[in-house]
Amino acid sequence: MNKILTIILIVLAVALIAYNVTLIDFQDPLQGNSVIALIGIVASLCAIVLLLIYMTSKKIQRKIDED
Repeated sequence: MNKILTIILIVLAVALIAYNVTLIDFQDPLQGNSVIALIGIVASLCAIVLLLIYMTSKKIQRKIDED
């Protein structure tokens, strides 16, 4: 997976977070569709963390290959 695709996936995850924030009912965030939106936000954050770990591991691999 190249760097451009990884960045596109991170942007999509951020867009999903923004969309799910609009679905949360801040008066009662643990009822109904708000719970689903919160799960979507957590899942998107997990995806971002995994993609950042992947990018970091690729950088390390390139440095090892150079030596």
